[in-house]
Amino acid sequence: MTTANPLLDARFAPFGLPAFAAIDSAHFRPAFEAAMAENRAEIERIAGDPREPDFDNTIAALERSGHALRDVGAVFWNLAATDSTPQLQAVEREMSGALARHETEILLNAALFARVDALHAKRAALGLDAEQARVLELTHTRFARAGARLDDSARARMTQISERLANLTTRFAQNVLADEAAYVLLLEDADLDGLSEDFRAAAAEAARERGASGKYAVTLARSSVEIFLQSSTRRDLREAAFAAWAGRGESGGETDNRAVIAEILRLREERAKLLGFANFAAYKLDDTMAKTPEAVRELLDRVWEPALAAANAEREELQALARRAGHAIDIAAWDWRFYAERLREERYALDQAALRPYFSLDAMIAAAFHVAERLFGLRFVEAHGLELYHQSVRAFDVRDANGGHVALFLGDYFARPSKRGGAWMSEFRGQEKLDDDIRPIVVNVMNFAKAPEGEPTLLSLDDARTLFHEFGHALHGMLSNVTYPTIAGTSVARDFVELPSQLYEHWLLEPEILRNFARHAVSGEPMPEEMLERIARARHFNQGFASVEFCASAYVDLDLHERGAGEDFDAGAFERESLARISMPEEIVMRHRTPHFTHVFAGDGYSAGYYSYLWAETLDADAFEAFVEAGDPFAPEIAGRLREHVYAAGGRQDPASAYLAFRGRMPSVEPLLRQRGFGPARGA
Repeated sequence: MTTANPLLDARFAPFGLPAFAAIDSAHFRPAFEAAMAENRAEIERIAGDPREPDFDNTIAALERSGHALRDVGAVFWNLAATDSTPQLQAVEREMSGALARHETEILLNAALFARVDALHAKRAALGLDAEQARVLELTHTRFARAGARLDDSARARMTQISERLANLTTRFAQNVLADEAAYVLLLEDADLDGLSEDFRAAAAEAARERGASGKYAVTLARSSVEIFLQSSTRRDLREAAFAAWAGRGESGGETDNRAVIAEILRLREERAKLLGFANFAAYKLDDTMAKTPEAVRELLDRVWEPALAAANAEREELQALARRAGHAIDIAAWDWRFYAERLREERYALDQAALRPYFSLDAMIAAAFHVAERLFGLRFVEAHGLELYHQSVRAFDVRDANGGHVALFLGDYFARPSKRGGAWMSEFRGQEKLDDDIRPIVVNVMNFAKAPEGEPTLLSLDDARTLFHEFGHALHGMLSNVTYPTIAGTSVARDFVELPSQLYEHWLLEPEILRNFARHAVSGEPMPEEMLERIARARHFNQGFASVEFCASAYVDLDLHERGAGEDFDAGAFERESLARISMPEEIVMRHRTPHFTHVFAGDGYSAGYYSYLWAETLDADAFEAFVEAGDPFAPEIAGRLREHVYAAGGRQDPASAYLAFRGRMPSVEPLLRQRGFGPARGA
């Protein structure tokens, strides 16, 4: 390969970072094409190897293949999500189908699968260690689930389906990004009643960045629009902002996703039926912890009934509060957050605007790092002067207790029009030890509203939870300690991958952490003890609402992928019918409505799998109780087991075995119900 293209140059910057400053959007297509050509040659050598297949010349050879393609893809997909441009979006549209076709052709290569299948048939006699056996099993499953056992005609159709789905999911994601980037609600001074000073400052900065200096911008980043909905006294403006937020992806114009959704669903169902499954949900869940749609529904139903009862009671409380305030309205979806905050203040004397100065971004980053040091012996040393992909990104050299390099951690915290909404963890490089001890480069991406230059960025309590959540994912990638790429880091079952992230959220509200890190951004004073107590008392506040908006999304996701889409499919009508069956309150809207449900339609990751957060919460609620039972949130022995069997283990065991190794038993749902306030207190 030529080194004229910086994406293909083996000479890397410090820590193995890509040469971001040298990379242009024009480099990606030729880099992808060269990397795919190299990968095809690797696959041909493996499939055509005249030697009898063994683990090293087939499975390990597959693990070694495709490095250039993974490296190019890691840079591209991260930039396409975090710093997109029209040029990058064009490359994404051009290459998504080609990349899907390339992967499918490998998985449907008959000669290659014959070698994998032969090894799998005699796996018990191969003398493999536990990791090798797991990699062989997962590799064989991946080929089979891609259609390697199908006849020639069906394999050709699978290739077409994969390519078309890649194009459609790319289009879905770009449509949502376009809707988010296009919308801004500009406010004048007269429109600011109820908005805190720090929100006004961030909104003024957002307006300035959009060429509207002197005004205030509310955007569709959750940290902007959600706080506006909680705080603004202007009901008409709340309604306008909420309508734009809830209506992403169904504008009726070029970015409308409803026809895209229908075609995605039809193709997914066809793929599942080619593989012998009744529907896509059955196919997708077959290799998860849940295994079946019935098991998912059973969990959702256990939570839905108490959640719905709680939400209905909450609605009546909000309605009564509005009437007491002299507001002759019926509570609507754009009112819920506003009156919930007033009720929180009334009941717990807990004002979100008063809380925010105690949750500065820098302090919460430090808190997340501190917990990782206490649990796992990690230190985070900021690395200055590195060439990164955006000027606001920060880099940290992650070191172990002996000073050895563990990973490079990147933090990309602020919203910008070129960034996809939401929050996530990703990698520029994964961990492996197959030939060299390769340490990962992990990134956390957020969409916090940035404060003006020189002022601290303040977070809501929910923002701080998001930061801890995504940092839990990051630790899962950074602490990975396995040999093979297939099982490294977050390469685990979808309904297990949220355990490390959701579990990590628990430490945010530990009194010791709040006392040390929840300090006023201006005065430096610690959060008053009475405020700490009020936070603890309010931990179950509005949980009916939160549980209903989540579970509704999970139900609709499951319904979509069990029932599929006929030729006359109407996404809006389907959503309404699905919600009516569970008696969804009209004052609450799904956390992610179907036309902008990127978890499900901007790729295949959480399709028929949005329930995973709730499934993992069953695990995380039970897992944290191990520390509660020990009487120490940093109990060294438990933290050691947690690192060994969860954070460092990747996918070297099936999820149930990994959890058993950590906890000694499988979890029950009771800790989850207690965590959401729907069950008796522990020990009651």
